Amino acid sequence: DDLLVINKQPGLICHPSPGHPGGTLSNALIHHYGRENLAHIQGDDRPGTVHRLDGDTSGLMLCAKNDEVGYILQDEIRRRNVDRKYLCLVHGNIASDTGLIDAPIFRSDKNRTRMQVSDKPQARSSVTTFNVLERFESGLKDNGFTLVECKLYSGRTHQIRVHMASIGHPLLGDTLYSSGRSPFKHLQGQTLHAKTIGFVHLKSGEY
Repeated sequence: DDLLVINKQPGLICHPSPGHPGGTLSNALIHHYGRENLAHIQGDDRPGTVHRLDGDTSGLMLCAKNDEVGYILQDEIRRRNVDRKYLCLVHGNIASDTGLIDAPIFRSDKNRTRMQVSDKPQARSSVTTFNVLERFESGLKDNGFTLVECKLYSGRTHQIRVHMASIGHPLLGDTLYSSGRSPFKHLQGQTLHAKTIGFVHLKSGEY
């Protein structure tokens, strides 16, 4: 009655934007539930949405069915009470089994579609931790790959993509922060998947 968790496919844009007037997640939510049965805390063109995923990122998203729940969920995310974990496949072999990247992020001066690690005063604090799940040996045309689980402690635009690229391990298939080339035909587009959203249900109190 209050919220839903959806599993977004890659290529689905979250809400209408220049170049994407329709066919978005927001349009799908309106079709299934009706505009009047969704939260509007992000504006009338983004019904139901509490947070977002990049268009090419797949996985779990929280959506709200009324403004009261929407504001509470948004606050829970802001206070880092929502556990968000992602799977990603990155270039190269990461030597350490775990790591923490604490690096502020700000929009690039040279390319407005890109974000970057920045020491500018207006850069926003951004923290990502990671655990290595599996390493894949290098081949003739690559330097190997690492399957990583990342956990977000903030939610900046492109955060995982920027942070992993900043330590020399960009995501496979990411055309903005690496070459975008993939040697695997079944893995096209950036290999980033939101695998876990953990939260306490607002009414039942159940995790």
